[in-house]
Amino acid sequence: MPDRPIIAQKAPYPVEVEAGKAYFWCVCGRSARQPFCDGSHKQTDLSPLKWEAAETKRVFFCGCKHSANAPLCDGSHKSLT
Repeated sequence: MPDRPIIAQKAPYPVEVEAGKAYFWCVCGRSARQPFCDGSHKQTDLSPLKWEAAETKRVFFCGCKHSANAPLCDGSHKSLT
C-alpha cells in the first residue's frame, strides 16, 4: 500500500518566491522545513515536487497536502476533518 501524506497544517503557507527559482515542495508532510522538503520523505515512497516560479510574487503553498493544484493551495484544507 502506498504511503499517504501527513497533513502539515490546515492552512496554506504564504511564501515570497523569485522568478526562475526552483522550489521543492514537501509532498509527504513530514518535513520540519514546511512547506519545503528536508529529506524526511526518504522513510516513505513519496517524493518532493519541483516547482519553478514564473514570476517574483507571493504564492500560497498547500499545507494540507491534498490540493488538486499542488504545490499551490486550492482550498482543499477547508473540507478536511
